Amino acid sequence: MLAVDLAGDAVKAKNGSMVAYDGEMAFKKLSGGGEGLRGMVTRRLTGEQMTVMEVKGHGTCWFADRASEINLVGLRGDKLYVESSNFLAADAGLRTGTSFTGLRGASQGNGLFTTTVEGHGQAAILSDGPAVVLRVGPQHPLTVDPGAYVAHQGNLRQSFQSGVTFRTLMGEGGGEAFQIRFEGDGLVYVQPSERNTIAGDV
Repeated sequence: MLAVDLAGDAVKAKNGSMVAYDGEMAFKKLSGGGEGLRGMVTRRLTGEQMTVMEVKGHGTCWFADRASEINLVGLRGDKLYVESSNFLAADAGLRTGTSFTGLRGASQGNGLFTTTVEGHGQAAILSDGPAVVLRVGPQHPLTVDPGAYVAHQGNLRQSFQSGVTFRTLMGEGGGEAFQIRFEGDGLVYVQPSERNTIAGDV
């Protein structure tokens, strides 16, 4: 559970994630596609389903989602890419939007777009079990199962690769039909469990 102390300021959170509060709070529904006209167009084109609310007031507000683990990520002007289902909350000053993921999103069953959080402040992301943060370096690429992927930040390039081989189709392979490969310099957050994905059904 995430406790946020407010003194007249605001926080953005996943719609429906508030479990309790004390003091005086006002709740306003926002959208997950981003702010302004560009965000509205993005939401219509992407079909982004995540809804975000703004909570403003004086007191303490508690947030949670299905007893998931909560991980705080500090942003210093950089951008965090996080699956919509793994986003919980962010400082009100952080900008939220959507980003095209292409085949990676399709393999996860989450659609072709993912949520972005950008600016200076803290964001809270969810994971099924304690998240592990893995470093990607110029000489150390990382390959991740789509069902375990939670988020990433930094200067990273993604590629979608298929692990389907004759052995996989015969039931003798590792069982991971698709993977995401990260190259560059940054951090990748993974969870110790796998959500159901299209890749898992192949």
